[in-house]
Amino acid sequence: MAASSALRKAPPHHCQGPSASPASPWVLWILLLTLVFLPSTSSNTCGEPPTFENMSPAGDMKSSYNVGERVEYECNPGYSHRPSLPKFITCQENQQWSQISNDTCYKKSCPRQAEPSNSRVNVVNGSYEYGSQIEYVCNVGYHLIGERILYCQLSNSDVQWSGSPPKCEKITCASPPQIPNAEYSGVGTDSFEYNAVVIYTCIPGSGPDEFSLIGESELYCIGPGKWSSDPPKCKVVKCPIPTVTNGRLVSGSATKYGYNKTVQLECNPGLYLHGSNLSTCGENSTWQPPIPSCLKEPPSPTKSPPNLRPSVSMPSGPAPSSARPLISRIFQYTSLFEGPFDLRDILGWIVALIITMLGLS
Repeated sequence: MAASSALRKAPPHHCQGPSASPASPWVLWILLLTLVFLPSTSSNTCGEPPTFENMSPAGDMKSSYNVGERVEYECNPGYSHRPSLPKFITCQENQQWSQISNDTCYKKSCPRQAEPSNSRVNVVNGSYEYGSQIEYVCNVGYHLIGERILYCQLSNSDVQWSGSPPKCEKITCASPPQIPNAEYSGVGTDSFEYNAVVIYTCIPGSGPDEFSLIGESELYCIGPGKWSSDPPKCKVVKCPIPTVTNGRLVSGSATKYGYNKTVQLECNPGLYLHGSNLSTCGENSTWQPPIPSCLKEPPSPTKSPPNLRPSVSMPSGPAPSSARPLISRIFQYTSLFEGPFDLRDILGWIVALIITMLGLS
């Protein structure tokens, strides 16, 4: 039994090295992350190059550039390179791009336009550069044919005007229309220039009544093929003799009443005029406004806003002597207000009534 005990194996003996810390895995992770991110944070690189309105980087861009790398620029459409200025930038050691002038690429200009005859050119933006515009204005007596405004715009890789220059032609009018029973000056002329005038006159009629000219007798050429107004009319206008019962004609008496003849009427004493005392013979042979009438009753007054002043009932019987001055003061107060009744009137009435009632008591 003793021998069997001696042969029993001893428990294995482990070598005790340095004690492992529970935080060792976290230390490994920190070291790993440091190795991953260290190159990016410590490297000397620049980000994407900047862009401008007048130029852009040539070729494909990268997300980062090493120190010393250079990026070439090219001018955008509508711009040209100024040879005296460089058109590239360089990634510097401070991880910043070098400066580049905004004037490196300048706007191209469209050809200078000569002024067509009988017109002038307004340079709207002050230059002929890309994006600007010019306006053509004709001289007095001429009208524009074509585009009034031209734009300096892109054409492939260059710039040019949006259209051809317009023309300014002389304003003329065709012969005005013929109207019955009339004639006008300049008959036989096929074309009338700007501001030319023609005058219409009525020809004598064969009947007992003359023709009246209704409308404008003079017409002016004011635009291409456009006269200042429609042609007039020549027609017989004859209004009936104006008569008013219980009234008389004050002025304008005549044997015939033609176009635009005006009369004045009035009523006999004691009667009222209903209507206008002046009337004119219109182009349709009627009096405008119509002939008035004379009646015993006056015309209906113009409607006015209702009187909102309340009525105050006074006590019956003679008022005490002490109250009479107060009552007379009330009437004196109310006579001051002849217009619409307002809040001040109401307050005044209340005060006056209180004083009156006190006096009566």
